[in-house]
Amino acid sequence: MPFDKESLHQKLTPLQFEVTQHAATEPPFRNDYWDNDQEGIYVDIVSGIPLFSSRDKYDARCGWPSFTRPLDPQSVYQQEDLSHGMIREEVRSQAADSHLGHVFNDGPTSTGGLRYCINSAALRFIPKQDLEKEGYAEYLSLFKS
Repeated sequence: MPFDKESLHQKLTPLQFEVTQHAATEPPFRNDYWDNDQEGIYVDIVSGIPLFSSRDKYDARCGWPSFTRPLDPQSVYQQEDLSHGMIREEVRSQAADSHLGHVFNDGPTSTGGLRYCINSAALRFIPKQDLEKEGYAEYLSLFKS
């Protein structure tokens, strides 16, 4: 589903626009969610589609939010990224085609070995206590003990 660039300029901050639309990278350790330890979900800043859960977030000590897996594998896709003289796998949101970050094979082996290294600027965090009011009530079950 294409999103109008002009309306995105109105909706997003300059950093959010550069990250999601031009594959920019925000600074490590100086972004909103790298050290967020609240329970909740992370949604695509452009489309609002749920992407990641705090249950799958861990401290990879890299300065960006890191997750072991997406909430729904169909919500993201990967493509080869040869920029900056590196070979990497870029992660993009399926619904909005937003650049999210990259996936690496250096994550915890106990959860499959993947590290989804995601820009905070591509995400909006919905705390557990706000899931229902924000329209994401079906995700409350993720946080029941």
